[in-house]
Amino acid sequence: MTPTKTTTTEVEMVIRNRKTVMKDSIMTMSGIGDPSVFHALVVIFLEFFAWGLLTMPIISVLNATFPDHTFLMNGLIMGIKGILSFLSAPLIGALSDVWGRKFFLLVTVFFTCAPIPLMTINTWWFFAMISISGVFAVTFSIVFAYVADVTTEAERSRAYGLVSATFAASMVISPALGAYLMDLYGEALVVAAATAVAVLDVFFIMVAVPESLPEKVRPSGWGPAISWEQADPFAALRKVGAERTVLMLCVAVFLSYLPEAGQYSCIFVYLKLVMGFGVVQVAIFIAIVGVLSIGVQVVLGFLMRSLGAKHTIMVGLLFEMLQLMWYGFGSRTWMMWAAGVLAALGSLTYPAISAYVSVNSRADRQGVVQGMVTGVRGLCNGLGPAMFGVIFYLFHVDLNEEHQRPGQENERIVPGPPFVLGALLVICALLVAAFLPEDGTVGGNRRPSPVDLRFEVEHGRRVAGPLAPLMAPESAAL
Repeated sequence: MTPTKTTTTEVEMVIRNRKTVMKDSIMTMSGIGDPSVFHALVVIFLEFFAWGLLTMPIISVLNATFPDHTFLMNGLIMGIKGILSFLSAPLIGALSDVWGRKFFLLVTVFFTCAPIPLMTINTWWFFAMISISGVFAVTFSIVFAYVADVTTEAERSRAYGLVSATFAASMVISPALGAYLMDLYGEALVVAAATAVAVLDVFFIMVAVPESLPEKVRPSGWGPAISWEQADPFAALRKVGAERTVLMLCVAVFLSYLPEAGQYSCIFVYLKLVMGFGVVQVAIFIAIVGVLSIGVQVVLGFLMRSLGAKHTIMVGLLFEMLQLMWYGFGSRTWMMWAAGVLAALGSLTYPAISAYVSVNSRADRQGVVQGMVTGVRGLCNGLGPAMFGVIFYLFHVDLNEEHQRPGQENERIVPGPPFVLGALLVICALLVAAFLPEDGTVGGNRRPSPVDLRFEVEHGRRVAGPLAPLMAPESAAL
């Protein structure tokens, strides 16, 4: 018998197949059980619980580290973090569509929580690392893509609501617990506890979280099937701008989240130094708003079914506008509590936008689309705090604890000028949202792509919903 010759091409095919089998086995062996929304919820809860413990200690450390420019430095730190998040979000989202969600959940959580131990070692390095960690501060983007992988279109609105509710739940007791531990045992113990929770989160991802993205949905081969353009957020923004609905959504997100980001960067300091809240009152305020936010997120699925994604977005924007007005014109403690209630009701805006995006995007582009929306939010996280800081400065509102004269802000007609400007921006976002097409109308009656059909066969259901991609099909080659 004549021995069969093995060609170079055949050898390469065998090696490639073995690599693919090895890769598949690694992915299938990792994790506990089938991928589910539960895994994503635990990841989000632990990450933000760790940072919630540091809410009150960070205010104290920030004021001690930058006694003369507390608020301005806070805006600078958060601004750099937000800008870096904006620049990196499209690339990380696109890579998660190629390499899977688990790896990037691990990377984003690890590097986002990495600055925590530095708080008691060197505060300058602590705040510097917070800024730098913005490169990986896109956990929500990966989590929303993970949820989209494991849910049907009908389930997704409720699942997104649960993700946001879990975030709110993580903030219910953690700030109060952190403040309590700080009063009894000092900042070192709080930092140690937060570090332990962060390590637990990383360990949970490594051991318990299974991969959610089916192999058939990903591009073949080991190399990342993405181009340089996908790593360029501005190129992605230009591509998104070609699609009218996506452009309108991004404008609505920008106008609504810009003041929200500014508010989040200073609200606790504002309540403490301007409105006279004590440490305990601030912790209780966060807890109550968190509990109310959980209730709002739980009923998100019902609202989406009853009102539709578009009208749910508009309702959330309306509540956001009202709460910013209350914060801006309120000069009494009870007005701040009322604004907090409205803030909880307005917390349904972003998950409603994410649900609207996900049901109108292709199965293999979830990471890219959610990454783009998260990138816009990241841009707002950079510009929002800076905007609020400049406006406070222009209106001579000093939030430095040493220079603040008790009760002086109550003498102003508008105690919080940035909040009023933010309310006007949200009104503009409402007008933009009013012109969004109704659910399912984007892109018309387009036929499913082969990737979507494979994805449906893989899961036995359609995950991406109607194939009306928010990003044009050619965006797959970005």
